[in-house]
Amino acid sequence: MQINDLSDDVKAVSAFYAQRHSIQRTDDWFVLKLNEEVGELTQAYLARAGQARDKGRSSAELEQDFRSELADVLAQVLLIARRFDVDLTEEIDRKWLVWKPSQ
Repeated sequence: MQINDLSDDVKAVSAFYAQRHSIQRTDDWFVLKLNEEVGELTQAYLARAGQARDKGRSSAELEQDFRSELADVLAQVLLIARRFDVDLTEEIDRKWLVWKPSQ
């Protein structure tokens, strides 16, 4: 799946969720929601690493929690990029891939 297609799908899901729960998706909401998701990723990572309570979850469940939270963070980044009209592919090329070693 291409990043733009993924972004379209994530936008549709987010819009549906916001409408269903009467959430106003302001600029602030998009950025603050990312912070919330990063916090949840951190919590899942710590539980997976044995550095926080596992709340009775099995190691397989802790692994799935970590993976799910990582997906939430990526989805929120895609939403923010879309909200502020940032072409992530272009920005990654400009900021990261310029350092890619020659093969």
